[in-house]
Amino acid sequence: MGREAGVIGLGAWQLGADWGQVTEADAHETLQAAVDAGVTFIDTADVYGDGRSEQIIGSFIKDRPGLTVATKMGRREEQRVEIYTLDNFRRWTDRSRANLSVDTLDLVQLHCPPTPVFASDAVYDALDTLVQEKRIRAYGVSVEKTDEALAAIARPGTASVQIILNAFRLKPLERVLPAAAEAGVGIIARVPLASGLLSGRYDENTTFGADDHRNYNRHGEAFDVGETFSGVDYATGLEAVRRLRPLVPEGATMAQFALRWILDQHGVTVVIPGARNPDQARANASAAGLPPLPDETRAAVTAVYDELIRPAVHDKW
Repeated sequence: MGREAGVIGLGAWQLGADWGQVTEADAHETLQAAVDAGVTFIDTADVYGDGRSEQIIGSFIKDRPGLTVATKMGRREEQRVEIYTLDNFRRWTDRSRANLSVDTLDLVQLHCPPTPVFASDAVYDALDTLVQEKRIRAYGVSVEKTDEALAAIARPGTASVQIILNAFRLKPLERVLPAAAEAGVGIIARVPLASGLLSGRYDENTTFGADDHRNYNRHGEAFDVGETFSGVDYATGLEAVRRLRPLVPEGATMAQFALRWILDQHGVTVVIPGARNPDQARANASAAGLPPLPDETRAAVTAVYDELIRPAVHDKW
């Protein structure tokens, strides 16, 4: 990835599906607002809206050089180790190249594949071949578990690891971030607001639509439960947010505080909060301008995690 200092990017899952309906026009306005606010890194996946997110981004970037678009592959098919082959990688990346209207993809990440994939020499050889064929410029992985991240970091061709990192998911700080920094591997922090919990905008009366994963995946019905609210029980997450709220600096929002906390972690390359509208995109990007949080604030975040969150999530991912 080539950067040490953390920056704010844009996660484009919301622009494809699973977060309620977002029109293409609204998506373009959100992308424009993010870029105008200084965002240069956009993260998507071939499975978001079955390519809709990639297609929207492709139409947006056509006349906008200087943006880096990372996509992901592998989740559109049944999750079996044997599907992770060079032929499939070519097929999947050809589809993403068409969706994004580019000859060479900036960064392609394996999209949370089965754990044995991370130990396969043939998989990394195939990814190296994609680079040689100029289908992709670089490759990385998106992981659920810290052990998967460490396995990928040990491979010399890995450019980046995307992992859930937020005030409700501290485990990557122990081994993953130090190992990545040592190896020169970029860290892309995803689910930075714990599916919106850390925005501070939700309470016990908040409802989510039938097409929103925060409704239909609360117990892992569709994909790994850790992707929804970072795997934290909703009521527990609300209580944790109430305890964190007094730590928010004057003039900042709860969401900006949560993003600033991630940026303060050594080894983070880019944070990719999602946004469904221009105001969210602008507010998220402005978190990079906040001063680093004081040590006592960071210690207080850890204390809340240790008491409320750690017992339920720390050993799972």
